[in-house]
Amino acid sequence: MARLALAEFPGMAEETSADEDNETAPFEPSSEVSVERRNVLRPAFGEVPAAADESNPSSGPVSRVQTDELSKMRARSDESVVMKSSFLKPAEPAGIAQFFLQPPKPVAVVDGIRPEVQGKFLYVGDEKFYVRGVTYGPFKPEEDGCEYHTPEQVENDFAQMAEGGINAVRTYTVPPRWLLDVAQRNGLRVMVGLPWEEHITFLDNKKLARDIEKRVRAGVQACAGHPALLCFTIGNEIPASIVRWHGSKRIEAFLKKLYQAVKDEDPGALVTYVNFPTTEYLQLPFVDFVSFNVYLETREKLEGYLARLQNIAGDKPLVMAEIGLDSMRNGEEAQARTLEWQIRSTFAAGCAGIFVFAWTDEWYRGGYDIDDWGFGLTDRQRRPKESLAAVGKAYAEVPFPPDLAWPRISVVVCTYNGSRTIRDCMEGLRKLEYPNFEVVVVNDGSTDGAGDIAAEYGYKVITTENRGLSSARNTGMRAAKGEIVAYIDDDARPDPHWLTYLAATFLRTDYVGIGGPNLPPPDDGPIAECVSNSPGGPVHVLLTDEVAEHIPGCNMAFRKSALEAIGGFDTQFRIAGDDVDVCWRLQQRGGTLGFSPAAMVWHHRRNSVKAYWKQQKNYGKAEADLEKKWPEKYNAAGHVPWAGRLYFKGFEQLLGWCRGRIYQGTWGTALFQSIYQPAPSLFWSLPMMPEWYVVIAALAGLSLLGLEWAPLLVAVPLLAVAVVVPAVHACLCGSKVTFAHPYKSRREELKLRALTAALHLMQPLARLTGRIRLGLTPWRSCAVPGVALPLPWQRRFSLWSEQWRSSIDWLETFESSLKGTRTVVMRGGDYDRWDLELRGGLLGCVRVLMAIEEHGGGKQMAWFRAWPRCAPAGIVITLLFAALSAGAALHGAWIACGVLNFMALLLMMRVFKECSSAMASVAYVLQAGENRRS
Repeated sequence: MARLALAEFPGMAEETSADEDNETAPFEPSSEVSVERRNVLRPAFGEVPAAADESNPSSGPVSRVQTDELSKMRARSDESVVMKSSFLKPAEPAGIAQFFLQPPKPVAVVDGIRPEVQGKFLYVGDEKFYVRGVTYGPFKPEEDGCEYHTPEQVENDFAQMAEGGINAVRTYTVPPRWLLDVAQRNGLRVMVGLPWEEHITFLDNKKLARDIEKRVRAGVQACAGHPALLCFTIGNEIPASIVRWHGSKRIEAFLKKLYQAVKDEDPGALVTYVNFPTTEYLQLPFVDFVSFNVYLETREKLEGYLARLQNIAGDKPLVMAEIGLDSMRNGEEAQARTLEWQIRSTFAAGCAGIFVFAWTDEWYRGGYDIDDWGFGLTDRQRRPKESLAAVGKAYAEVPFPPDLAWPRISVVVCTYNGSRTIRDCMEGLRKLEYPNFEVVVVNDGSTDGAGDIAAEYGYKVITTENRGLSSARNTGMRAAKGEIVAYIDDDARPDPHWLTYLAATFLRTDYVGIGGPNLPPPDDGPIAECVSNSPGGPVHVLLTDEVAEHIPGCNMAFRKSALEAIGGFDTQFRIAGDDVDVCWRLQQRGGTLGFSPAAMVWHHRRNSVKAYWKQQKNYGKAEADLEKKWPEKYNAAGHVPWAGRLYFKGFEQLLGWCRGRIYQGTWGTALFQSIYQPAPSLFWSLPMMPEWYVVIAALAGLSLLGLEWAPLLVAVPLLAVAVVVPAVHACLCGSKVTFAHPYKSRREELKLRALTAALHLMQPLARLTGRIRLGLTPWRSCAVPGVALPLPWQRRFSLWSEQWRSSIDWLETFESSLKGTRTVVMRGGDYDRWDLELRGGLLGCVRVLMAIEEHGGGKQMAWFRAWPRCAPAGIVITLLFAALSAGAALHGAWIACGVLNFMALLLMMRVFKECSSAMASVAYVLQAGENRRS
């Protein structure tokens, strides 16, 4: 994954409360679980602490994983769950009863109710529709040209399919309408292929391209509106060489044109394109759901690749349009066994459906009968193979086998004045299809009747005084009886299988916490949709396709034993930031976080500009609180350089302008061709940083001084560039967003895009306001409290030891003690002639070098040399202001001279102070060590 250092945090869990108007109110005393405070001075240089950061999964480099390596990221399903030694051993599943999942419900094919996309799944009416399909045909044409034999043959085939638990059929050509009628009578839905010449250079012939679109429209017209229609496919596996020939952008544009043609002819139909790993890099955000043909014959590789495809699909459903195994070469028993685990693995990965290739061994292609393949569930005479029963059994237990040892889960909902949305949350919880769970609602001092609404549903409601979000989460954790505690916000509604996917992931892995996607409901209104397309929302950060660095608080679940081991949530985070803190603490203790793409919730976004501004300002304040507790997580400018990749719409829009490089292999022969997206360049990241507005203010000040001294007017064009860059960035992002509902007019579309662009401009400014209010600025002080700042000259210290210790031992102990003073410490690299660097601020630091003298008998003298270092940028900017000040003085512009001279002096003093602060930490720790030994 690309290593990122974006300006804003992933959106954090937030409790809408009265604290939004008075966040600095003192904490109220409570009986919460105590949490270790990392900013307490504990110099203990005489002791040997554990090595720092070795167990933190975010401290090492992260790379994209090739197909052969995907299996290494998966936890084998037959392995026992082993917790890290830092945590308590998970309890055995609670309860004495045997719990079972409900089997999938049959969804009737009736007139007027068509399939639609809802989040990561397909629905028919109010019922979730898991596609359990097979491919069908084409067969050798009859005398009348029909490629599907006779209605009697199709009736027999479809009846046999329905009896085996199959509910969908995929055709590769446009079927006659009578075939759709037969499908309806047998409760089947049909994925209709719209065939055209994908295998030739079709875009080189404009007439052929127009003819393809014309034939696509004709195929749609033949099936439009039929109740048995599942969807249309506008293409199937365009060969990689053809995509390379035309270029991926031209192919994507042509497929979008075909998509629009289908929508013109049948607006209510679902449309997809069936891709395959060799052209995985095609970016088709317009399709209704993502489809792939994948043939992988080992469980680990398939499961790993499915996780990758889920991240490519993003917020859309993922359907496997072809999977299968040849029984001629592998045997019928192997075919049955393989198909069963392929189906189970596909649905366990959160896919919305699957098509087994094929119903029968009979297959006709390119003018010939294909008689050397045996992929069918039946032979050419429609006699069932072993695989038909295996597939039927797996389809009957979608999405998971019913008799797993499902753990007891406690769902915790924390609310403060959430009466506007909590009823929707409660309704969603009531529809959960999980056999073993409880709901605990923590009413954190609400005054709008939110607790009374929750009580109407019969759930356990705990009412407390208003103590903040973290305190409410701890209250719910203590009351929870399950071994898994799942948190959902009061403005979120879970998918019916939310807990099922969370529990299944816990069962097969040793993750201490698991999160899932949170999607905006499509009916929240235009402003909420614009907010969902803007930065600053709750997002997940992934280190790999399955391992997370951060999971947002609106959709997160933890092993209760892991939460108890770290003391629960830190109660200083009253509104936001609690989820970031708990993720960091769990990882610090050696835990790993996971991500389940199907464990989704619908999360309401802010539905007004004012509410969005307040939310982002609160996030900025939470970032400041987090920096005080976790200074080592922040860089000098006050931002977190996430090791993983952030997944949110604004970020994908940002990356859309730098497509990255496509791995195609030598001569384009790689079987799995991926797009490698680099981190955004500094130029594209700057507009998303809150401090960019500080730069604009500084340039505006210099431009005003230009009214007295003309040479300073050179800042005017720089100011114009500084203002234009974020504006252009916001407009580009606004132009690339997609909206769930069609526009009523071109004017409405422009208004929505303009509002989205404005929110992109507002978000960094709101974050900056919150950061500055609580002191998170690039010029913040990192001084040791209560210690006089020494002059930042080079200094030497010595420590005598009667006991021999290795140099690594000395430095690790020294490093640990420095971190106890809330100083950010970095280790020297392989080519550095220094051991540790202490950051005093943005412009100044101190570097330390150690040497060991051996005096025999295990006795040692440790020497430490510390010297200050100024950031080159700080020196350059200081000299620039000094030179400008001198120039203004020579021309008699005394106001400009005074202001510029003051800025130069201020920067010089700032460098001096930051170096002194870092030197104070060194002196404080080493002198404490000397006093301990004296």
